[in-house]
Amino acid sequence: MVAFTLYDCEVMKQFSPIKRKREGGTLGHEDVTPEDRPEAPVSSANVRAPVKRARNARDRKQGMEAMMNDSGIGVFETPSPSPERSPRCPRASESPSNSETLTDWGNFRDYGEACYHYKKSNELRFHPVNCLALQPQITAESRCKLVSWLIPVHRHFKLSFESFCLAINIMDRFLITTPVASDCFQLLGVTSLLIACKQVEVHSPRVKQLLSLCCDAFTKDQLCNLECIILMKLNFNLTAPTIAFFLEHLSNQRLHLGNHSQQVSIEVQKSKNFARKISELSMADYAFNRYPPSLMAICSMGLADQMLGLPCPLDKFVDGYPQKTIEDCLANLRLLVSLNQEVLQTFSEL
Repeated sequence: MVAFTLYDCEVMKQFSPIKRKREGGTLGHEDVTPEDRPEAPVSSANVRAPVKRARNARDRKQGMEAMMNDSGIGVFETPSPSPERSPRCPRASESPSNSETLTDWGNFRDYGEACYHYKKSNELRFHPVNCLALQPQITAESRCKLVSWLIPVHRHFKLSFESFCLAINIMDRFLITTPVASDCFQLLGVTSLLIACKQVEVHSPRVKQLLSLCCDAFTKDQLCNLECIILMKLNFNLTAPTIAFFLEHLSNQRLHLGNHSQQVSIEVQKSKNFARKISELSMADYAFNRYPPSLMAICSMGLADQMLGLPCPLDKFVDGYPQKTIEDCLANLRLLVSLNQEVLQTFSEL
């Protein structure tokens, strides 16, 4: 926006049109050009500065330091949604466009089964069972608090569910290899999230933004050094099978069996969204660490169907798991959901 000043007005006066006489004017009262008129003193009261228009809410940057009041790991504040949205890929929970839907469906039709078998064959290799066995300072309770804090953090940055799942996988796999001090556990969480975003997202959060969520209790050098240590400990093996991948595969399978009808698409989308909320709860609970991601995806989808009153064709998607194992996982998930109804509702509103 260009604001005109008094200097601009004086310059424009020099190019004013020729003299004209005012109609009906008397002698001695001819209208003269501005340059012939005596300059009147300019009062400071009449000079006004250009009015600056207020920017829209989406253009205002929100100070992230004000979101957190404590850097301790025992109390993780939930960040408020940021009005500023950076360019990114749409989340899986958002409704994609028709072209994106057709592209995803075409990819699943051509490569879905091959990708599923490849991920399934590598599942046990990337599964961090009993990741806290060698951690003297990290407990299941502190892990639950950190993962529960990372859930609103990843939504605050509008990250995909795949990024969140991969971040938890990276964190747990690192806990198997290296003892971590309790005062550095939160730094491990945000560093794992940053690595996962670099692997999955087009635009990852800035280091400064992540550190501000930790009340600037850590420095950029500490985060970068820990990032290098994690990558070396994991030997740069980051493409781990996650619950997000298997949930997406199960959803596409159900769409294929339902001939991609509109009614089936709506039911599958509802079930997948609810299954994600259940999966987030299960990833925060260390008791579910022993279940592989594919089994968690199957049981989360099945429980979501039951709670939503939708058809539950679990027998068509179970692959290599005994019925007793599935029933045990489903029973534990039901208990987890019944004990966390308020938390589940809070996650749904985020």
